[in-house]
Amino acid sequence: MIDETLLEAEEKMDKAVEVAKEDFGAIRTGRANPAMFNKIVVDYYGAPTPLQQLASFTVPEARQILIQPYDVSAMNDIEKALRASNLGVNPSNDGKIIRCVLPVLTEERRKEYIKLARTKAEDARISIRSVRRKAKETLDRAVKDSEIGEDEGARAEKELEQATKSHVDSIDELLRHKETELLEV
Repeated sequence: MIDETLLEAEEKMDKAVEVAKEDFGAIRTGRANPAMFNKIVVDYYGAPTPLQQLASFTVPEARQILIQPYDVSAMNDIEKALRASNLGVNPSNDGKIIRCVLPVLTEERRKEYIKLARTKAEDARISIRSVRRKAKETLDRAVKDSEIGEDEGARAEKELEQATKSHVDSIDELLRHKETELLEV
């Protein structure tokens, strides 16, 4: 029972860290990166479809990205979704490829992105603490119902705290890395 609870909590905390990594990848830095387009959804024949499923990406230069749709008829829908996104790109197409040139980040925009990254990190920390709270409640209930002993419960809570701390530390490390990346000119 203890092992199941701790394992489940650990898996959920790992998932929260993965979501934070994805969110940080979607935050734009000075150079072009296909991960920036992960959150963009295109209205493709009436169905919301992730852009990754509709096109391939290449990065010929640091601030330019080429998007090659698999279906040329989706070109206008992809352009619309790119314009509506908060990436600040102005896509242009030549009939086969959509070219996005990323504008240089201003100091103000960099600060906005850092603030966004901190918000995403805090959301991940909150998620991890929520998982910890639920696991702790499960352990406390098991001790109260005499399913496990108090010593076992205390040991399991220590393990839970260690797992929580390591996951929060990894999110803090991801945030530090992203902030450094954003401040790079």
